[in-house]
Amino acid sequence: MDEFAVKIKMGARLSLDELVTLYNCPVSQLAALATSKREQQNGKKVFFNRNIHLEPTNICVNDCVFCSYRRNEGEAGSWDYGIDELLAQCRRHAGTGVTEVHIVGGVHPRRDVHDYAGLLRAVKQALPQVHIKAFTAIEIDYMIKKAGMSLTDGLALLKQSGLDAIPGGGAEIFDEQVRRRLCPKKGPAGIWLRVHETAHTLGVRTNATMLFGHVETLEHRLQHLLQLRELQDRTGGFDAFIPLKYKSENNALGDLGEVSAVETLRMIAISRLALDNIPHIKAYWPMLGKAVMQMALLFGADDVDGTINDTTKIYSMAGAEEQHPCLGVDELCRLVRDAGFVPVERDTFYRELQVRPFGQ
Repeated sequence: MDEFAVKIKMGARLSLDELVTLYNCPVSQLAALATSKREQQNGKKVFFNRNIHLEPTNICVNDCVFCSYRRNEGEAGSWDYGIDELLAQCRRHAGTGVTEVHIVGGVHPRRDVHDYAGLLRAVKQALPQVHIKAFTAIEIDYMIKKAGMSLTDGLALLKQSGLDAIPGGGAEIFDEQVRRRLCPKKGPAGIWLRVHETAHTLGVRTNATMLFGHVETLEHRLQHLLQLRELQDRTGGFDAFIPLKYKSENNALGDLGEVSAVETLRMIAISRLALDNIPHIKAYWPMLGKAVMQMALLFGADDVDGTINDTTKIYSMAGAEEQHPCLGVDELCRLVRDAGFVPVERDTFYRELQVRPFGQ
């Protein structure tokens, strides 16, 4: 462990074999190494923002076996909001200090990039002060192809219409055999990687994710991280990585159960150590719950996402502990301070803002 500590302090890059060794070391030592790395990069700061989610539809052409969210058109539990309904959701949060609108949903069979460009323009008009982080790479690929446009031209249209950043969803696991079992209709991992690389060349910042804790192996997880590290070496366009734990309720993989909190914390720590070129590791509290989120800050995470304001159903429909995810700024800051860290409000691009009382 002393050798690893020296390598990490010197900023040396860790190999696949070294990451395997570290993942399996005593959990307290792994936590200490990950904490050392995150403090090199971000000190004691823990970032959050004031955000809301818009989920235009859960109707989806894909049929991923891990998904508890997706419905067919007309099926019970499906929704498909029009622009007016989505704008009404935005206006309910006007004046609350929200700085980001996060838009993701199902891959709707009848929507193309022009439909979503119109939505972006409408949201910007309703909430001109916000940044919009919108659409997974899988959504973007489908909507652009449906319009018969090139990926570059389609992304440029979205950017011109108000797209500020792209979230990391839809990556799942990059290994192709695993993808064929989990999400065969989504196609190869190259689609996700190509969308993000193209976005980076256009100056659009993005995040990255990995869905873990289902049928994959440790090597699949680590190879996924190394592919992200390689892309970041080329483009520098990722701001944050979010390890997403598979949740087992209401989907076809439910018999697998879920990985433990300790394994989740190991995954967060190894992500911090592997992704030496991605500045932030996010502990997504609606997935983890508040207590595990606090522990994740001791395992290398330096971001906890945002206030959410009970605007997302993706994890609650899969049995997340937080069924109505909403955190006021005061409570979020208290949770961070109680874990021994300094809460820092940020915008979408990690520019630091002055922490204000909720509603300002």
